[in-house]
Amino acid sequence: MRTPGLILGLALALGVALVLAVLLGETMLSPAQWVQALRDPTSGPGEVLWAVRAPRVVCALGVGAALGLAGAVMQGLLRNPLADPGVLGVSATAALGAALAIVAGAAGLAGAVEMSALGGAAVGGLMLVAFAARVRQPEALILFGVALSSFAGALTALVFNLSPSPIAMAEVMSWLLGSVQNRSWIDVLWIAPPLALSAVLAALAAPGLRMLTLGEETAATSGLAMTRLRILALVGASLATGAAVAAAGVIGFVGLAAPHLVRRAVRGDPGRLLAPSALAGALMLVGADLLARMTPTDQELKLGVFTALVGAPLFALIAWRAAREWRL
Repeated sequence: MRTPGLILGLALALGVALVLAVLLGETMLSPAQWVQALRDPTSGPGEVLWAVRAPRVVCALGVGAALGLAGAVMQGLLRNPLADPGVLGVSATAALGAALAIVAGAAGLAGAVEMSALGGAAVGGLMLVAFAARVRQPEALILFGVALSSFAGALTALVFNLSPSPIAMAEVMSWLLGSVQNRSWIDVLWIAPPLALSAVLAALAAPGLRMLTLGEETAATSGLAMTRLRILALVGASLATGAAVAAAGVIGFVGLAAPHLVRRAVRGDPGRLLAPSALAGALMLVGADLLARMTPTDQELKLGVFTALVGAPLFALIAWRAAREWRL
């Protein structure tokens, strides 16, 4: 399948998913209420539609697109199909920043937790950029990212353990599980500008990511500025990941799985993989959030938990099919 056709197909599927996610929910609206919601956004049905469901759905779209894009960039840069936003530690440092803000009592201040999450992601991204400037081997960068993720995770657990307030502990735990529940249009604004900037940086890195498929030595001898490529890719992926964590907390698996869902369609080209991965990630998260809302449970499932429960078996199936093809 050609990339424009793939992008068009994913965009159409995403549009259908967005409509369904807005139409369906725990509170079912009658046709008369739909007409009322469309005519008067300030009415009760209008509030459900435009102030509750719509921003939640758009937030899920932005978070999924950011995670899918970050996963595609990291997999292309590291030439490792198992790389995702969590591997290099950016998700963990962003979560640490949010946890520190919550425990410090800043959750009541507008934007404090989100800014702390973005700040944590920035610290993690700067550490990765500094390390990548000194060490060229992608394996070393992966190991450093795993160490950074483990250390930031340990610090987050320490913050959780030493928190003097049970309420703060519950808020930190809720944040770590990930959710777009009760999100508003303000939360959408937290992710839209960073996602747009990270998309520009990823587009600038796309030719270099394509060149890397020939091998790092070949890419370097062809004149590719490896340091510039690493900086563009790492900053773009870190910015997208930080924005996703700032808007919805920690949601795993999407950044890992989304590129794999569309990789065969672009024949493994990491440059052409970026936009389809972002659309696939958005489609995954919008669909997962809709299913989480519609699942008949006493308490709504957290989105991060739901993506892992549903997505992990799906990814295992993809890995099994890929392994069969490698043996043939």
